[in-house]
Amino acid sequence: MASPPRDQALDILAIAAHRDDVEQTCGGTLLKAAQRGQRTGILDLTQGEMGTRGTAEDRAREADDAARILGVSWRRALDIPDGRVENTWENRLKVASVIRETQPRVVILPYWKGRHPDHYTASLLGYEACFLAGLAKLPLSSQPSAISERTSETSTSSGQAPGAVNSGLHPHRPFKIIYATLYYDVRPTFVVDIGAQFAGKFASIMAYKSQFSDQEAGKDLFPAHDEIHARVEAMARHYGMLGGVPYAEPFLQKEVGLVEDLLAIPVKSI
Repeated sequence: MASPPRDQALDILAIAAHRDDVEQTCGGTLLKAAQRGQRTGILDLTQGEMGTRGTAEDRAREADDAARILGVSWRRALDIPDGRVENTWENRLKVASVIRETQPRVVILPYWKGRHPDHYTASLLGYEACFLAGLAKLPLSSQPSAISERTSETSTSSGQAPGAVNSGLHPHRPFKIIYATLYYDVRPTFVVDIGAQFAGKFASIMAYKSQFSDQEAGKDLFPAHDEIHARVEAMARHYGMLGGVPYAEPFLQKEVGLVEDLLAIPVKSI
């Protein structure tokens, strides 16, 4: 698969370990971008086969439903083992080939600390893959390890023989890498106002019926169905308060921000 034309490349690609991670951490931001006409995508590194609830097949269907709610243009899941996301050379190449294929300008990664090893490993893996994707002398194949893929037009598999090198995957690095920090208690460097998108974000989370419906499996680990809205809303309100809006999602960038006009800086100081 050759790299897409620039007007078909992704503006934003969110990478996370599991199906439903993106919906929880930055779903509102992706929906807001889609509503502005930007092309968004989600790369799930695993199939979610080790989850306490549901099956990988359940989560694939639910992920497709969630992507439609968020207006996502492209979604794919890789075959990295759930519960064993490792920053190996092989896995870096898998993700780097997706970076070249989709050519995102912005990549959203999980924060590099957290409770779940898959989450913080996905952060480092994603960053190093973004670097490798820009190496002109590194040949990469179109992603043969993609198990499922969704685009806004159709759902397909990758359809290319494993190991086939496609010289059409041109080197590419995203202009910006930012980190979704919702899973870790760290002060964000900026928040995105999702007041108009909160209902859609919540709907995308609830598309994962296998995960968030009341059931015996995992009842000590998962909140009851009636509590989920209150928890999601509380988090969005907390970060919204930091930015002076009703609901927001938190992010961190490593770079220093650049300001052109002091009079245009949002968020009051006192």
